[in-house]
Amino acid sequence: MKRRDALKTLGLGALATTAGCLGGFERQSAWRDPPLVENRPTAVYLPAITEGMKMYGMTTAGSYGVALTYSYPHRFWSVAGGELQKTVVEADDTLHLMASVWDAETGTILPLDSGVSIEILQDGSLVSEEVAYPMLSQQMGVHYGSNYELDGEGDYEARVQVGGTTLHRTGSFAERFETAETATFSFEFDTDELYDVELTRLGDRAGQRGAISPMEMMNMPTGVAPAISDLSGTHLGRQTSGDALFDCFVVDDGARFDADESYLYVSARTPHNEFVLPMMGLRATVERDGETLVDDVQLRRTLDPDLSYHYGLPVESLESGDTIDLSVDVPPQIARHDGYETAFFEFEPMSFER
Repeated sequence: MKRRDALKTLGLGALATTAGCLGGFERQSAWRDPPLVENRPTAVYLPAITEGMKMYGMTTAGSYGVALTYSYPHRFWSVAGGELQKTVVEADDTLHLMASVWDAETGTILPLDSGVSIEILQDGSLVSEEVAYPMLSQQMGVHYGSNYELDGEGDYEARVQVGGTTLHRTGSFAERFETAETATFSFEFDTDELYDVELTRLGDRAGQRGAISPMEMMNMPTGVAPAISDLSGTHLGRQTSGDALFDCFVVDDGARFDADESYLYVSARTPHNEFVLPMMGLRATVERDGETLVDDVQLRRTLDPDLSYHYGLPVESLESGDTIDLSVDVPPQIARHDGYETAFFEFEPMSFER
């Protein structure tokens, strides 16, 4: 029995147990109220179910590479300051649209502060428009998404509007991504295609610490951070706080990074899949022999073609024995899919030594 046949036979709002088809949702909608792990850890964990996705297309718009993918409408968790809020599936939601945005030249994923919005039109008339949340998913990595309402099956046009960014940029990114661009996709919405998106129930693995591996689709970037060995400068070590990974580096000649002397930077990433962890407030204090050289200064959120998204700060030359204390005062302001919503909130201070 195919998944789409089970859904059509039983109805979207009243699925009976269908072992071997949907894994058994016991008279729940396949997407309205999927299982949620009980007693979730305050860390990245394996969710109760995973949802596949399909692609509507991939294109370029100015400096941006853009892909538009879709899946079932599903809940997600938005973040405002230190507060987490669940966004539930509404009765009229048709599908979950996801836009991935990257630098078309280097493939570097772009978590932009300016935001992304998606307009959906049919026969030239606006059907739906939503600001797409910057999101983090174990399978999709860093992307933008939300649930959207369509007017039944048929042909549509999606316009993904990518705003220019005010993020600090270095290297070849210094003067790029300043203007807004629009990527346009023509697609046909077919419920059969949607119902064929794979749903997998993880069973006894659900709730364990870990993450589902990222999906591979047409070489679409997911935002995996560069390997430590590929990053510039002296690696001062890795520490874990709030279940996030923090790798601290210093570049002695920081001219390429707009630094007169040295450049201190931190690559923050998720555990397991090591996606870049953006939109966080990170502060540093640097001391030498009891003297404070940098006093609780905010690191700049920065885009660089080699370092990817990171947190950086020009500093005086760092010597052997200097200590760098890091603290997080704003958790990552990025929405999360199941498995990430309980992590990256409560951070302990960290200390590194040159």
